[in-house]
Amino acid sequence: MNEIVVPRWLGMISYEKGIELQESLVRSKTTGSEENHLLLLEHDPVYTMGRMRDETSLGDEKHLPHPVRRTNRGGQATYHGPGQLVGYPVLDLQLFGKDLHAYLRFLEEVLIALSARHGIIATRHEGKTGVWVEDRKIASLGVGVRRWISMHGFAININGDLAPFHHITPCGLVGVEMTSLEAEGAKNVTVETCAREVGLIFNELIQQNYPSWTQKRGEN
Repeated sequence: MNEIVVPRWLGMISYEKGIELQESLVRSKTTGSEENHLLLLEHDPVYTMGRMRDETSLGDEKHLPHPVRRTNRGGQATYHGPGQLVGYPVLDLQLFGKDLHAYLRFLEEVLIALSARHGIIATRHEGKTGVWVEDRKIASLGVGVRRWISMHGFAININGDLAPFHHITPCGLVGVEMTSLEAEGAKNVTVETCAREVGLIFNELIQQNYPSWTQKRGEN
């Protein structure tokens, strides 16, 4: 299968490095590059806050166990750290008809398919962006767009410590319980393995759901 979006596993990097890489790729695409990217990585422990005047979801910032970074994605407070797969697609949203809601639903579908590969039934919740296992949230989305080029993206908990979420109100959802593939019963699951699977799923779903765009780019 030819790749419409090129996945790239980066391992553990700082949040600042992730922003720097995205900014570079966005600049390249806004000046004519046709290549679409999917950066897949883990972050050093960090809390991030999206474009919200109301920052109450961060709680008492001075008592948080990890640093806070403000960022230009949508959404409220979340946590990134070891054991979580973060995906930053940098791609042309013309693929989705410049429809941000369609793009978000696509990202959710990728993560639902990843969960299914590990025997976990994940779903959407009406009116709430993200992916859930029953009433527990396993993945969060927050995107940014510049001249219809995407940045930021998704984070799905694979394994590791979920305790840092207890210090904030994740995504501004009071009482939400965060979970992971491992906590839901997935066996021998690693972030790097899931990153490889997400790269495949991402391209498979694009080819299935957007064949006209695939043909336009000369892919078979």
